Amino acid sequence: MRLGNASWGFRETPLEKQFEITKNMGLDILEIGIANAPDDIPLDVTDKRLDEIINMSEKYGVKMLCAATGDDFTTGTDDIAKIKRVIDICKKLQIKYLRIFAGFTPLCDVTDDVFDMMIKALCEVCNYAKENDVVPVIETHGAVNGYDDGVEHIMSTTTDLETFKKILRLIPDNAKVCYDPSNLYAVGVSEPDKFYAEIKDKVAYSHFKDFASLPSGHLKPSFCGDSKMNWNNILNAMKDFEGFAVFEYENTEDVEEGLNKCLNYITKLL
Repeated sequence: MRLGNASWGFRETPLEKQFEITKNMGLDILEIGIANAPDDIPLDVTDKRLDEIINMSEKYGVKMLCAATGDDFTTGTDDIAKIKRVIDICKKLQIKYLRIFAGFTPLCDVTDDVFDMMIKALCEVCNYAKENDVVPVIETHGAVNGYDDGVEHIMSTTTDLETFKKILRLIPDNAKVCYDPSNLYAVGVSEPDKFYAEIKDKVAYSHFKDFASLPSGHLKPSFCGDSKMNWNNILNAMKDFEGFAVFEYENTEDVEEGLNKCLNYITKLL
């Protein structure tokens, strides 16, 4: 399994520094943030800046194999135009995979009308992605409540197995999955490896991270191995996986240290 770094923990790190850190870790894949955080590549990026980014990738020998952006198709369809613009940027950067979301509304609040709206939006962006040789990748991600001491993850349309399988049946076949076992574990999926077994044929790549449990019952983003989730079972389930995984240590203040902890933990298990 090839390894790299994800964009979210780098949301306050200059782009060239992201390439540098990734290279220094001995990795050669970087997920690029596009219009998902203030320091990401913006929607109005110039062609000159895109050329500079391509040169950075070549300078450090780190491939921009995937990108990540933000959207929520359970609250409306306004993000369709945004995602199409992000796909245009991916095409110019020759990025193969674009990680998107289905939506962050708790599953219990997703009505039939909301579900249908989400499906129609996903179909439209997936078809546009296909026209532009970009693969849309939907992340397994719950709804999130924030608190002073951490977060709470709640079951969503992409963390409930049967609902997610229904989504994948209803949208174009070019749509793939970003499998994030920690997001599943955070919403109460006790054996994310079994979830993987049900969708493995659709998984393009994976996010590796963890959440530490707090005394309040809330969660704090952390490095791989800092929870009771069984990583051995997950990696064993993925032993024949031909894709790649990127480390998504989410805390910005010590992102380089956290990413290295993730790398050291996972490589010892592989």
